[in-house]
Amino acid sequence: MPSSRVVRVRSAEEGVAPQVLRDGIAAIQRELEVTAQFPPEVEAAAAAAVADPRLPSLDRTDLPMVTIDPAGSMDLDQALHLARTDSGGYVLHYAIADLAAFITPGDPVDIEAHQRGQTLYGADSRIPLHPTVISEGGASLLPDQVRPALLWSVTMNGEGERTEVEVRRALVRSRAQLDYPGAQKLIDDGAADESLLLLKEVGELRLKREQARGGVSLPLPEQEIDTGAGPDADWELSFRTLLPVEEWNAQMSLLTGFAAASLMIYARVGFLRTLPPADPRDLQRLHRTAHALGIDWPAELLFPDFIRGLDPSKPQHAAMISASTRILRGSGYVAFDGETPAQPLHSALNAEYAHVTAPLRRLADRYASEICVALCAGTEVPDWVRAALPHLAGEMQESAQRAHRYERMVLDLVEAGLLQHRVGESFAAVVVEVNEREPTRGIVTIADPAVEAPVVSASDIPLGTEVRVRLTTADLAQRKVEFTLE
Repeated sequence: MPSSRVVRVRSAEEGVAPQVLRDGIAAIQRELEVTAQFPPEVEAAAAAAVADPRLPSLDRTDLPMVTIDPAGSMDLDQALHLARTDSGGYVLHYAIADLAAFITPGDPVDIEAHQRGQTLYGADSRIPLHPTVISEGGASLLPDQVRPALLWSVTMNGEGERTEVEVRRALVRSRAQLDYPGAQKLIDDGAADESLLLLKEVGELRLKREQARGGVSLPLPEQEIDTGAGPDADWELSFRTLLPVEEWNAQMSLLTGFAAASLMIYARVGFLRTLPPADPRDLQRLHRTAHALGIDWPAELLFPDFIRGLDPSKPQHAAMISASTRILRGSGYVAFDGETPAQPLHSALNAEYAHVTAPLRRLADRYASEICVALCAGTEVPDWVRAALPHLAGEMQESAQRAHRYERMVLDLVEAGLLQHRVGESFAAVVVEVNEREPTRGIVTIADPAVEAPVVSASDIPLGTEVRVRLTTADLAQRKVEFTLE
């Protein structure tokens, strides 16, 4: 899932301020040399591939699958259907967009995808991984369209524990494109079909298993920016409350990622998403952030249990969850062929895990998925996949750094916009970080608005203490916010 902290712009009408935001994002894209546009030869290759896709022979359009995504989404990677088994368990049919129907190794679309690595997100801006004729057209699991897919079938027992897994190429057809509020309403009103009702049942079982496993998946809230309608309007930032169906849906993706990892580890060839154990300094900083936001975090309470106790509908709790992405520092990928990696775990999930469910938005998913298809079919992993593995982790790491930088620059722009009319004001804050080389510089967190920004002082800054700071800079053009210790 994308980690963007600023994902949606909300404004009563199009005015000067929204244009300022768009212009600022355009400047960021020029600075990073990223663009939503593709070279003509890439667009041409994509259009030709969509006109003549490679389709599988297996037809599973009988499965009444649906997609569940944010409203307005067009790049639909996943469609699902859940059913009970005769033994009292469950089976998840999870269709994932099959890019092998449209991309040939070494073709212009493939080469461009390797250069991009992943889709970039921030404040409604999107730099796609693939041309939209593929990602929002031929490969997208749009409703009432027959599409090639990688069809995962994951069987579980009555407690939601995975017992069997298989993935095959198949034709599928989504029956409906649901958004999160619509799906939640169907479930709450009792108007949902059995598959959607089972999403709740299985999702809750999987959440219980996650807690028992000691894992945690951050329920990142969406932030909405209201830029107002005039040049002097104040910008506002609010958090959109996550719906339960979003967590249930995410658990289906995680379940599939766990299954993919188990297949690859057993076969000693694959590509995993990994995360080393949390740095104690990051946990200490998160404790200070909780203090800054007025959230009680007893020292004996483990991080996963602390996160599960937060309510994303509360602004301070939502800001805490967003700040907790710091715990994901060091996340990466590892390729292996012939022996399992020395550190295969994703420590936040407390399990081996692989990205396979978002190939329209992440390059790595296409390769891990191809490995799993071959393993389930009992065939050799394709040579082009094996040849790419030694370089794939580096490509994904580079694209992840670019995505993080893009997200951070957009967030800096938004925070400058939020505070642009408040220069000179005093705020209560907590110092969450001090520069080891320059102890007169650090980072503070303020609760309202939920902003984390640099602070400077004439003397050493006291780490972890409550302070008063004065806003001295909020420059939209430079995307810079800075406070001074009072």
